[in-house]
Amino acid sequence: MKNIYEVPIAINEKIKSYAPGSYERVEIEEQLKKLKSQQVEIPMQIGGKEVKTNNLVEINPPHEISHILGHYHKGEKKHIEMAINAALMAKEKWEKMSWKDRAAIFLKTASLLAGPYRAKINAATMLCQSKNIFQAEIDSACELIDFYRFNVQFMNEIMMEQPISDSNNWNKTEQRPLEGFVFALTPFNFTSIAGNLPTAPAIMGNTVVWKPSHSQVYSANVIMEVLKEAGLPDGVINMVLVSGRDAADVIFEHPGFAGIHFTGSTEVFQSIWERIGKNIKKYKSYPRIVGETGGKDFIVVHKSANIKQTATAISRGAFEYQGQKCSAASRVYIPDSIWAELKDAVLEQVKSFKMGSPEDFTNFINAVINEEAYNKIISYIEKAKNDKDAEIICGGNYSKDKGYFIEPTIILTTDPHYLTMEEEIFGPVITFYIYKESEYEKTLDIVNQTSPYALTGSIFANDREAIVLAGDKLKQAAGNFYINDKPTGAVVGQQPFGGARASGTN
Repeated sequence: MKNIYEVPIAINEKIKSYAPGSYERVEIEEQLKKLKSQQVEIPMQIGGKEVKTNNLVEINPPHEISHILGHYHKGEKKHIEMAINAALMAKEKWEKMSWKDRAAIFLKTASLLAGPYRAKINAATMLCQSKNIFQAEIDSACELIDFYRFNVQFMNEIMMEQPISDSNNWNKTEQRPLEGFVFALTPFNFTSIAGNLPTAPAIMGNTVVWKPSHSQVYSANVIMEVLKEAGLPDGVINMVLVSGRDAADVIFEHPGFAGIHFTGSTEVFQSIWERIGKNIKKYKSYPRIVGETGGKDFIVVHKSANIKQTATAISRGAFEYQGQKCSAASRVYIPDSIWAELKDAVLEQVKSFKMGSPEDFTNFINAVINEEAYNKIISYIEKAKNDKDAEIICGGNYSKDKGYFIEPTIILTTDPHYLTMEEEIFGPVITFYIYKESEYEKTLDIVNQTSPYALTGSIFANDREAIVLAGDKLKQAAGNFYINDKPTGAVVGQQPFGGARASGTN
């Protein structure tokens, strides 16, 4: 029984208020000033060593593009090969380490993030990803802490699962890491996802090559700093700062490639899957392919819905973090009988949002991540301005004079298959379609058939029969389905997050 242990019961990290004058408010304000006053130089981390190339890439806050937070050293294909070799060299020792000792490292990481590193990880996320303090707190602090604590608990549960034995046979299951290395490819929008994707395989004994988004390197570097302080051995996670094309050319050709843990665009994920398929004979084993990709998330409003509640869900579900969430509300279906009242309630809320730098805590809306995203988002807005079957009823303005700012924008369309009802925009744009109250069931069919994605969705109704019907009709249209709540904000351990169709492997 000496190897039977009970790990600490995982409890969701409490969200701090950051009220004026509070300790955490003072701490984060001081940390923001500190980070703004210096320029950092971020190397790659390969085999526990800092690797510099002197090919420096500037890091700027999206909301203050004239300011330089620092630079990172961009790598080449040879550095990916170095990272793979480092991961494979570290594998045997890491794999043989007791699972309880691996667990201890990540529990310590969670404690460090909850305490001395909380302000730093939040401030880094606020600056490099233009995320207000409340969005940063629930992401880079609380959710990442939750991931580490709950992943330890989940690992413990997996280890405890054993087959039935009888008096003549003792059957045992051993959970082995994959043979080879795992590739983690992470997005810009959630520091917590960037921190979870490389570490979830690692906690089970795998070693990892991690490529963070170039727009998230600044906070990714803090994650590596915390992991190192927590005692993660050299080579277990190797952070490479390279182009996606270079990473693909090296990693997916390597016979030791054992799996990918991915969050990002559907197009990229599909190209990765296709490339792995073409190379399938090269690998020692069939790679595990795990990915969460895009979304075109819906809100369906029934005539019995609570107006104020629905308005809040629309405005927050669509515009928190500038709509740069794969779960963000993006299309809304509203019955004509309550349209006028709901419109007024939504517009009142959206027009109350302040926009600007996250360093001003009164700003709810901040900048979108970079110029590429900015240009893509405003192209949809400009198209809507010129199309006869679309009308902008809120927002529609934008500027990149100081940063990449786009007003929260609401498009009203007469076509349920209008472009912005179907394509993922990944920005502060939501589209409304008004349906006849008598055509509720028909509208549910339209919702189900409109988008290739199936990530999140929600229904607003106080009529139980209407809720049951929506749940049945839309069961394939959303992996996370919310009733009288916005389609964002899944909490670790409470709602398993994932979608189907073009939204990922669930």
